[in-house]
Amino acid sequence: MSKHYQVLIVGGGTAGITVAAQLLHYSKHFKHKIAIIEPAEEHYYQPLWTLVGAGVSNIETTKRSMESVIPEGADWIQEEVVSFDPTNNNVYTKEGNHIQYDYLVVAAGIDINWRAIKGLPETLGKNGVCSNYAYEHATYTWEVIRNFTSGNAIFTHPNSPVKCGGAPQKIMYLAEESFQKTGVRDQANVLFYSANPAIFDVQKYRNALEKVIDRKQIQPHFRHHLIEVRGEEKVAVFESLETGEQQTVSFSMLHVTPPMQAPSFIKDSPIADDGGWVNVHPYTLQHTQYANIFGIGDCSNLPTSKTGAAIRKQAPVVVQNIISSIKEKPLAATYDGYSSCPLVTGYNSLILAEFDYNKNPQESMPFNQAVERKSMYLFKKDFLPIMYWDGMLKGIM
Repeated sequence: MSKHYQVLIVGGGTAGITVAAQLLHYSKHFKHKIAIIEPAEEHYYQPLWTLVGAGVSNIETTKRSMESVIPEGADWIQEEVVSFDPTNNNVYTKEGNHIQYDYLVVAAGIDINWRAIKGLPETLGKNGVCSNYAYEHATYTWEVIRNFTSGNAIFTHPNSPVKCGGAPQKIMYLAEESFQKTGVRDQANVLFYSANPAIFDVQKYRNALEKVIDRKQIQPHFRHHLIEVRGEEKVAVFESLETGEQQTVSFSMLHVTPPMQAPSFIKDSPIADDGGWVNVHPYTLQHTQYANIFGIGDCSNLPTSKTGAAIRKQAPVVVQNIISSIKEKPLAATYDGYSSCPLVTGYNSLILAEFDYNKNPQESMPFNQAVERKSMYLFKKDFLPIMYWDGMLKGIM
């Protein structure tokens, strides 16, 4: 089977759906000239999985059928991409088909590599080993937290790019507060093992989070990453990124943020950079070699945090620059690296970090967002999901 589309979008996640919806809002001309290639049956609002893991939100509310979020006027090709032929404007699928395009938007997200940590796949979801980075495992995090009585509660951040870089520490703050509420905090050691050199990249928010860590008496271990889990023994093995030395730590609870990587069909393709990510200009999001290809979201090599908030700012740039290309005009829309991380620090507190490529705060509220606030917690819990389902995915926000 061979089909041709004016705009072909690879990926039905946040980025792909948003770009399609915005293009269709811009002009009816795009109706049935846009296709989204996405094999999955379901679409997830993943930012809420932190609150699922903390016993606040229901996992079912984070899922909708893919069919229900595909914008009206866009064709859904429910197949799996296996390769790109950018010279001939073709995308090939696992099902043996190829789809031709005038413009290609690569919005394929990021792959989780559970197997990169020895022993993790065998013990995940039992033995106190949990992770909010999967729909099927987030509820087990809450089971572990609420049944915790004593010992080491360990939280990890891997030595790789991750989606929502604040999530590994958000669940730690919530767990610590839960331990306080259930009266077991004095019997708990809360440990954070992170491959990063500090708690946060942006100095303003780093200063605030360091105070949170001190107040909660959390023990950080930076420049360490998890390399092995022995679930039956309840032992985690960490490696120092500075010395290569290994450290074995026992645990009662282990929340793992797994290593992540670019999707393999991108890594092995002509559109990838040396790291395997879609190689785009940081400001226009146009591919560095192929002018009719654009990259967006987690699969791109944009040097900023991989968040849904970043995609919200990237999508209009991709849309406007595709339209400019069609009209044979210069690409005028630019992206400044904006990203946001709603850093939940407790059951009623949140620091809303917003920043650009230069790690400068780019705050949208008329107050100091480095201060923990209940209003911002409610903003994340109640308003952002509505903004996502009824705003971003509809192309109106």
